[in-house]
Amino acid sequence: MTLLSRDMEKQLSQRLESLDVLRGFDLFMLVGLETAIHQLSSAVDTPSFHSFMWCFSHVDWEGFSPWDLVMPLFMFMSGITIPFALSRYKHINNQTSVYRRILKRVILLWIFGMMCQGNLLGLDPNRIYFYSNTLQAIAMGYLIASLLYLHTRIRTQIIVAAGLLLGFWGAMEWITVQGYGGGNYTPDGNLAEWIDREVLGRFRDGASVMNGEVVFPDWYRYTWILSSLNFGVTVLTGTFAGYILKDKEWTPQRKLVGLVIIGLSMVGIGWIWGIWHPVIKKLWTSSMVLVSSGYCFLLMALFYYLIDYKGWKKYSGWLKVYGMNSIVAYMLTMCVNFSCIGHSLLHGLQPYMGEYYSVVLTLSNVGIIYFILWELYKRKLFLRV
Repeated sequence: MTLLSRDMEKQLSQRLESLDVLRGFDLFMLVGLETAIHQLSSAVDTPSFHSFMWCFSHVDWEGFSPWDLVMPLFMFMSGITIPFALSRYKHINNQTSVYRRILKRVILLWIFGMMCQGNLLGLDPNRIYFYSNTLQAIAMGYLIASLLYLHTRIRTQIIVAAGLLLGFWGAMEWITVQGYGGGNYTPDGNLAEWIDREVLGRFRDGASVMNGEVVFPDWYRYTWILSSLNFGVTVLTGTFAGYILKDKEWTPQRKLVGLVIIGLSMVGIGWIWGIWHPVIKKLWTSSMVLVSSGYCFLLMALFYYLIDYKGWKKYSGWLKVYGMNSIVAYMLTMCVNFSCIGHSLLHGLQPYMGEYYSVVLTLSNVGIIYFILWELYKRKLFLRV
C-alpha cells in the first residue's frame, strides 16, 4: 500500500485519462448514486419510478441489467492497468520484487474485502466471512491475469482465457455431486453453490451455526470458489484492452475500431451462448463474462473517444476525483457512515421533509466522502494497492 505524492506527478501525468474518468464514473455510480437513488425511490414510491429503478437494481437471477455491469467494470479496469504497470518486469531475470508486489496487492485487497463485507471489523469470530466481496474477486482475478501476463504471450493468454470459460461451462454442465450440478442452473441446484457450501462452510457470507449445524440463508446466492476461474477471465479481458490502449503502433482510430469490434463481438457471442449456458451474474457464468466484458470494451471505447481522442476533459475532472482514489472511495463508503454528521447539522429539517429526509442524509454522506476525496486529489495524494 503506497501513498503517492508530488514526486510522482510526472508519472501521473502520463496516465490514460479516460481510464481514470471511466473508473470514476463506475465508482460514482457505486458509492454516490446507488444509495441516493434507492432512498429517493422509497420516498417517491410511485409505480413509474419503481419501473425506472430496474436500471439501478441487480437482476434476481438470470439476465443482465445496467447495474449488473458495475462490478465487472471495476474488475475489467484493474486488468487494463496490468500492461501499463507490469511491462517493465516482463523480461527481467529476477522477478522477486514483482511477485512481492502482486502478493501484497492480493493480500491487501483480500483484507479490505473482509473489512467491507466479511464483518472483520465486527471482531466477532462467529460472524466473519472469508470470501464475499468485489475486492476479493479483483484479487483473485488480478493474481491469475498478472502471472499470465508476466510469463506468457498474448496468444497464450487468449487460449487460457478461452480454456477457463470452457472449463467453467464444462464443470457446470457435466459434474454432478450429491444432486448438485449436471446442467442445473437453479439457485439451489448448481455446482458452484455446492462447492461454496462445502469449501467455505460457516465462513460463507450469511452462514450461521444453529444446533451445531451450518445453516445457509435463502437470500444469499453469490458464488465465489468455482467462479474465481471466470474472475480471472474478466480481469484478463481488461488486460487485452490494455494491450490495445498501450500499443504505440496503433493509431487512435484503430484503437477505437478495435475496442468497438471486440466489444460487439463479445456481447453477441455471450448472448447467443446464453441460450444454452445462462447469463447469471451471481454465478459469474462464462456467457455473463462475455456479455459484461463486451459492454466494458464498448464503454472503454466511448470514454477513450471522448476524453483521450476528442479531448473533452473540461467537465470530467470531478470523476477523476473518484477514479484516482477508487479504493479509498470504496472503503469509505462500505466501512464508514458519515450521515450522522449530516443528521447533527440538518435534523431540524426532518419534520418538514418527511420521507425525503433520508435522501438528504444519504446526500450528506456522499458529499462528505467526496470532500475527503477532493482534498486528497487536490494534494495529489493517491492510495495505490
